[in-house]
Amino acid sequence: MKTLLNVIWLILCGFWMFLGYLLAGVLLCITIIGIPFGLAAFRIGVYALWPFGYTVVDRRDAGAPSCVGNVLWLVLAGWWLALGHITTGIVLCITIIGIPLGIANFKLIPVSLLPLGKEIVRTDQPFASR
Repeated sequence: MKTLLNVIWLILCGFWMFLGYLLAGVLLCITIIGIPFGLAAFRIGVYALWPFGYTVVDRRDAGAPSCVGNVLWLVLAGWWLALGHITTGIVLCITIIGIPLGIANFKLIPVSLLPLGKEIVRTDQPFASR
């Protein structure tokens, strides 16, 4: 079932989200200061490409730099990304078939708001990184 949902997701919205996050990651990696943000955009992009079967967990070793980076990300990009995921999720939830896809879009909101200090792991091993 996860594979079928991932294929439908990929066709309807996952590929376009992946391309958007990939472009943002490349642009952010141009400057040295933007490299951590670019890497976070790449992680979110891969997660947005194939979200079913994966989940987001907090990293225990994330410190104060992650907190400062998250505040910058939230102010500069996080709000817009979260609004985009909310809008897309609501539109996808209009049909019965789109409800799981809309829920997957809502699942992307926390990591798009505060991506630093997070890790994306398989759902069958959410505590493997700890």
